[in-house]
Amino acid sequence: MCTTKHKQKQLHQSQSNGCFSSTLTADDSIEGWREEAIAGGSLKHVDLQNGTNGWASPPGELFNLRGPNYFAKKVKIPSGEWLMNPAGVDWLRSNAKLDHVLARPDNRVMNALRNSKNSEKSSKAFIVAINLQVPGREHYSAVFYFSSKVDESLDSNSLFYQFINGSDAFRNSRFKIVNKIVKGPWIVKATVGNHSACLLGKALNCYYHRGPNYLEIDVDIGSSAIASAILKLALGCVTAVTVDMGFLVEGQKEEELPERLFGAVRICQMEMSSATFVDGVAPTSKVLPMSSGGESECDDN
Repeated sequence: MCTTKHKQKQLHQSQSNGCFSSTLTADDSIEGWREEAIAGGSLKHVDLQNGTNGWASPPGELFNLRGPNYFAKKVKIPSGEWLMNPAGVDWLRSNAKLDHVLARPDNRVMNALRNSKNSEKSSKAFIVAINLQVPGREHYSAVFYFSSKVDESLDSNSLFYQFINGSDAFRNSRFKIVNKIVKGPWIVKATVGNHSACLLGKALNCYYHRGPNYLEIDVDIGSSAIASAILKLALGCVTAVTVDMGFLVEGQKEEELPERLFGAVRICQMEMSSATFVDGVAPTSKVLPMSSGGESECDDN
């Protein structure tokens, strides 16, 4: 088992190779709870360029988003540094659809945050989790966790703040994914390429769960026949596919540009069998989280 110091060294090395978009150093970079969350996921953190059956953090420059003059000139520019930090990935299998995973008392990321030794800093952390719910005979969830940066609070005037605290209708109109097949069969590249940018809140049923220090977005991929067909194609050769996914709030006005990713993840040739089983019925919890449900368009914008 790696010591904490050794883990910090490994994570710092990964960061210098482009795995982390933040510029924090090994001494204060990975808050203890977030280091635990990254290292303990059911899908392991791997090298950005050569890793397999795991996840990595692609830098923002790999994603082209709407630039400051987009509405006049339709110009996209490489995204800058993410708004949040990576906080781990889970690949889960269950006997029922997994909804609102952050409210489960057995959620390892929230437990790592609650049990943090550096309670003063961790108490200020805000988590955004994206739970992609994969349909099938068994239920799968790919959960991507992102956390606010150390000593940074969310700007109350920002578009991201509006998204976190806005209505479900606003979220559905702005929640966007940009994706790219980095490695994979040509048919998967061609198919996904036609849906390289998508307003998930309009294309799929999305359910938003707002807790005191988190926002979880449950994305029901099975709610769209097109999305299910694309996913089925990708899963058929999943061990040969590496895909980058970036998440952002779409800018729809000049003053909301340029767009910025709040998080991104690279899934590297994942194996279905690597999923961890989680009982669909959550253990009894005394927590009474706030939650709300959303309603259910993909394009190249």
